[in-house]
Amino acid sequence: MIALIILGILVLAILFAVSIYNRLVKLKNLVQEAWSSIDVMLKKRHDLIPNLVETVKGYATHERETLENVTRARNLAVGADSLEAKETAEKNLNQAMVNLFAVAEQYPDLKANTNFQQLQSELTSIEGDIEKSRRYYNGTVRENNTLVESFPSNIVANMFKFEKSTFFELENMAEREVPTVKF
Repeated sequence: MIALIILGILVLAILFAVSIYNRLVKLKNLVQEAWSSIDVMLKKRHDLIPNLVETVKGYATHERETLENVTRARNLAVGADSLEAKETAEKNLNQAMVNLFAVAEQYPDLKANTNFQQLQSELTSIEGDIEKSRRYYNGTVRENNTLVESFPSNIVANMFKFEKSTFFELENMAEREVPTVKF
């Protein structure tokens, strides 16, 4: 009888561990899926920026430094291979884009250009999609990290080497700083 009770407790413990393991796998996959969504949105953004720069070039020929900074920041963002590198590169790209739009404000003809308006509208839409994707990603990271760190799931997580994920934080530089434009 005692052996049967011990066996029952052991079976329950194994089922509990399997349940935790499956939740850890599910959350790991959700984090990867969420990151993939962010990556797709960032690629759309990166693909749109050269068109925007070319449109501005036609109107603001003496703003070479600003345009080069945007292009350089975009190339660094495209080439970033780790989450931390992407985060840093995207912050720099955000700042470069703020400066680009500040330059665009100096050219009424450019602001009235249909192509520029369409590109700016698409970029705004993509920025909103990136924000939504980032929130979803960070939510799944939070759930994953909570499970990896909480007792008793941390025991299973450590046994199978599940690790915490990194949050993806992008500050909206436009909200934090007034851009400086040098002529």
